[in-house]
Amino acid sequence: MPLEVQLAKRLPEYTLDVAFTAGDEPLAILGPSGAGKTMLLRCVAGLEHPDRGSIALGGRVLLDTERHVHVAARDRRVGLLFQHYALFPHRTVAENIAFGLRSLSDEERERRVQSHMERAHIAVLGNRYPRQLSGGEQQRAALARALSIEPDALLLDEPLSALDTHLRAQMEALLQETFAAYRRPALLVTHNVEEAYRLGREMLVLSRGRVAAFGPREEVLRRPPSLEVARLTGCKNFSRARMVEGGFVEALDWGCRLRASQSLSRPPAHVGIRAHHIDFAESADAASRPEANVFPCWLSRSSETPFRVTLFLHLHRPPGETGEFHLQAEVFKEKWERFRDRPFPWHVRLAPELLFLLPE
Repeated sequence: MPLEVQLAKRLPEYTLDVAFTAGDEPLAILGPSGAGKTMLLRCVAGLEHPDRGSIALGGRVLLDTERHVHVAARDRRVGLLFQHYALFPHRTVAENIAFGLRSLSDEERERRVQSHMERAHIAVLGNRYPRQLSGGEQQRAALARALSIEPDALLLDEPLSALDTHLRAQMEALLQETFAAYRRPALLVTHNVEEAYRLGREMLVLSRGRVAAFGPREEVLRRPPSLEVARLTGCKNFSRARMVEGGFVEALDWGCRLRASQSLSRPPAHVGIRAHHIDFAESADAASRPEANVFPCWLSRSSETPFRVTLFLHLHRPPGETGEFHLQAEVFKEKWERFRDRPFPWHVRLAPELLFLLPE
């Protein structure tokens, strides 16, 4: 039951203009604030009217501006989970979940409400009001309400952003369970690349209303099509680049020549590598092979989290007093403990297969 979307809507600062197809794998829509993500969901749900375009769900036309077709939101069979839950405060959890089921018999409505409360792990909360629930419980109730109508597509707008770390992990696990059982189009809007990766099989990167990248998540992250997409997907290391003799890429800002496995149909403008892909040579032998993209480096500074360390590295010579650096590397603390006391220079390796080249 594919969801086929092609629409345009003029906004104050730009025009939202997108086209994509979502299948039965969840699609993560990634982008910064103001990129048009929420407006896109609202257009698909029927809460906003695009200026032009078409939307079809399983062959059923929900919107076609040329033929003046516009199915009302209540008739689209689309479940929408809002960022801030949007539960009716004067209704209990059970009444919220039952809200879209008024056409069912009392017996069937009660059965379905109980079933969805159990799936959302809130079966004992049916008689409570939203004000009596935690944020995580409210979000579970909102998800149960969105699923209770047994929608043909599920739309989730930043479903984890209002939750603390513990509740976010619980809700993420519930969403993974939901997607595994749902097997229909599901669009998940987020600005968090790790959340997009964990929950989406496909990834669409949105920038100022335009599709900047779209495809399997691994491909989007492994081979971003532009510098903008690389940045939006969390890459921190870039250098201006040019091709030189022997098939090498010269990284102008890093002061080194690199071998890269990727090939482009036109000369690269930049070369990049993700922070967690940077490795360190364990021995002097590895550091002595020029074809391996191994270079001496010094630590400019570091920043720690409970489990990882970010290392700011200066290549070729010690950094000056201003603390300048060329690369950011991210390593788990266990690895950091193994080489943190080694004398400088360390030797950093930029694996050819993990570098990506970006066109102009």
